[in-house]
Amino acid sequence: MLRPRITPCLLVQNGGLVKTVQFKDARYVGDPINAVKIFNEKETDELVVLDIDATAKNLDPNFRLISQFAVECRMPLCYGGGIKTPAQAKRIIGLGVEKVAISSAAMDDPAIITAIAQEIGSQSVVVVLDVKKTRGKSGYEVYTRNGKVKTGMSPMDAAKVAEARGAGEIVVNSIDNDGMMQGYDLELATQLRHATNLPMTVLGGASSLADLARLVNACGVIGAAAGSLFVFKGPLRGVLISYPNPAQKEELIRAARL
Repeated sequence: MLRPRITPCLLVQNGGLVKTVQFKDARYVGDPINAVKIFNEKETDELVVLDIDATAKNLDPNFRLISQFAVECRMPLCYGGGIKTPAQAKRIIGLGVEKVAISSAAMDDPAIITAIAQEIGSQSVVVVLDVKKTRGKSGYEVYTRNGKVKTGMSPMDAAKVAEARGAGEIVVNSIDNDGMMQGYDLELATQLRHATNLPMTVLGGASSLADLARLVNACGVIGAAAGSLFVFKGPLRGVLISYPNPAQKEELIRAARL
């Protein structure tokens, strides 16, 4: 039986683990490799690692750091940041990473989705949609380059393009909810769930396991991803890596079915 995936998302900047609020004010929270080791011990479903500076600064992927992640990681790993060519994607997969995530490159030229899928297989291509609320027709717009550049495209249309071009999965990331720990944007998640048949992961805003349950209850079997929830603890946001234990995961899944 298919089950929801609970996915920590780690943001990397200058080789360090950081956390942002609405894509701004990156706060250093520790060593990302150490975080991976802790998530290994907690038997995490999968892990997403995003280099938030690579594309914004037109940098190539940090292959040395990616290799370190791949060596340490004992769960499926998705890596994004600076990927612009099929050759780069193939090299990353060759290091032992299961999936590559692309965002700005996919919005700039959707043909790159097809080209990368032909090189490494659709199942390994994830398109990340960074989304803000707008006054447009759908109420949402996709942004690129760390939320700085408008695309003029709704996330629903972008998801349909990604699916048609051969992506194997989408990640929708709410810029408005990023780091706020006030719950997911369930309206956004529901609209996207109806727009595409692709496997989908939702990111941005989770503050508790109850938020994850609400998301799964609203959208079905998808990925529930979070950053702050799994690296901070308490109202003062002290750094503490956490992840639900097996009993908590089963409770979450049962709650989602109610």
